[in-house]
Amino acid sequence: MNPLVICPTCQKQEPIHDVLTAQSNQNVIYTCNQCHHTVRNIETSKG
Repeated sequence: MNPLVICPTCQKQEPIHDVLTAQSNQNVIYTCNQCHHTVRNIETSKG
């Protein structure tokens, strides 16, 4: 089962693979499919 991510704006819960996009610099972008709230350049443990 995939972990769920909760949007900080609208509180919608979605599977992690539906809302995170990998960037070439090993950071990720979060985009809510309901309210379109976006958080860019989220650092990962590798980035």
